[in-house]
Amino acid sequence: MKKIAAVVATLVTVGSLSVGSVASAAPLPAQPHPWDKRIKCQAKDPQGRKIVTRYGNADFGWRHFTGRHNIKKCGTIGAIVNEHPESDDHHGRLTYGGVEFETGVPRPRMVKIVVIVQYSRKTKDQKYDAGSGQTIGVINAFCKNQPANKCPAWAKL
Repeated sequence: MKKIAAVVATLVTVGSLSVGSVASAAPLPAQPHPWDKRIKCQAKDPQGRKIVTRYGNADFGWRHFTGRHNIKKCGTIGAIVNEHPESDDHHGRLTYGGVEFETGVPRPRMVKIVVIVQYSRKTKDQKYDAGSGQTIGVINAFCKNQPANKCPAWAKL
């Protein structure tokens, strides 16, 4: 009986200590649009712009296009941005394009790859901020004119 009383007294003491510490802890403020700013890979375009690919989140960046659009290699992004941009809206949005050919088959196929870059500190909708002196980088990469803009498996991107 004494052992049970000692155990109960210990549990009550520990419980009251933990309740007191939880009640006094202030909750952390939530980020309105959390994303991973770390850089996965980077490349330079012919104008000398440093184009970064950040991990991002489900909306943009590496985490967006690796699953949704089947582009899984930094070299693919680097090869595409190594060319001059196809379009520039003069507000930081650059669009690069390239082509991937299937080789070693009697009837080779081809697919057009598009890389969209936000070369400014904030995204167009102002939701995300890369920080002072930084750029958002690659927003999206996908294969054009494919179902769901997903690159085919043969492309091995």
